[in-house]
Amino acid sequence: MITNNDDILLSELEGKAGNIGLVTINRPQALNALTHEMCIIMRQQLEQWAKDKHIKCVVVRGSGDKAFCAGGDIRRIYELGKEKNFQQAEQFFFDEYRNNFTIGNYEKPYIALMDGITMGGGVGISLHGSHRVVTERTLFAMPETGIGFFPDVGGSHFLSRCEGELGTFLALTGTRLSAASLVDAGMADYIVPSYHLEELIAALTDKDIKSKQHVAELITGFAAPTEPSSLLKTHRGVIEECFVFDEIGLIFQTLDKHNSEWSNDILEGLQQKSPLSLHVTLRQIRTGVSMNLAECLRMEYCLSQHFLRSHDFYEGIRAQLVDKDKSPQWSANSIDAITPEDVDAFFTAIDGNELVL
Repeated sequence: MITNNDDILLSELEGKAGNIGLVTINRPQALNALTHEMCIIMRQQLEQWAKDKHIKCVVVRGSGDKAFCAGGDIRRIYELGKEKNFQQAEQFFFDEYRNNFTIGNYEKPYIALMDGITMGGGVGISLHGSHRVVTERTLFAMPETGIGFFPDVGGSHFLSRCEGELGTFLALTGTRLSAASLVDAGMADYIVPSYHLEELIAALTDKDIKSKQHVAELITGFAAPTEPSSLLKTHRGVIEECFVFDEIGLIFQTLDKHNSEWSNDILEGLQQKSPLSLHVTLRQIRTGVSMNLAECLRMEYCLSQHFLRSHDFYEGIRAQLVDKDKSPQWSANSIDAITPEDVDAFFTAIDGNELVL
């Protein structure tokens, strides 16, 4: 039984050799940001389709032409936290991360059509899938350090596994990537022009899909040729040199010593972000590289609980999304004011509250 609401549309497209489960994120006025209820509904439906022998694969897309999914409903979480309703706010992350885990372990082909803005929670419902499709309109970022948070939804897992220090760079800076950069970074598999997406869905519906490899071959038939992105061609050496360290201070110092226009811009951007978030995020990425997805999500759930009780999370959202003055007053004036003990505290579970997967 399919449970729909206006924000997430679930349907089954009937084909000659089985059906497709189609998820449409339908909040275009909010750039398809995920609400708590949407996370619950999506996971429940994915679990049903996983057991349904008539469903051969799942396709996830966004409504409208601006965004696949720009993240979670962070404004609602902000309101709950300001009301000290931590339990309900924590429940959002609990159910969102369980949905990410379901996607990451889905046995049937899961095709994410990342057409448009794909950030935060939108990354969580796409990058963990088996087939990750981007278009010329894709704009990817994990910008959480700029709102006093950290790159969650499994960021510990997929960012830590990028080649070299690219994941560290993306986690700390929140740099936006195009489709070509995502493919180069290993976080997307195919670039398909947006005008071919409906044809792709039709082809997936019509064909007899026998394996994930068969899906890959089908998508490749619609894919455009890719070229190395300018980010990796031009700046990869600086990224590897400057972001290899396990201390934020050393990263700052090396960027400063490099003293190029690009490195200076990156350093200036980092200096505007939450010092606490930068320290926690670097530890998160370094820790996540040796963890599986379940362990990463459990660690992130612990981190989310601490950030919900921190000043920087609410100050960052206030400055970026509420008052929009772009002038957050962080809890620490500089990265040097954050101690290892401050960071350790964020990795310690609160009252034994853990994510159940």
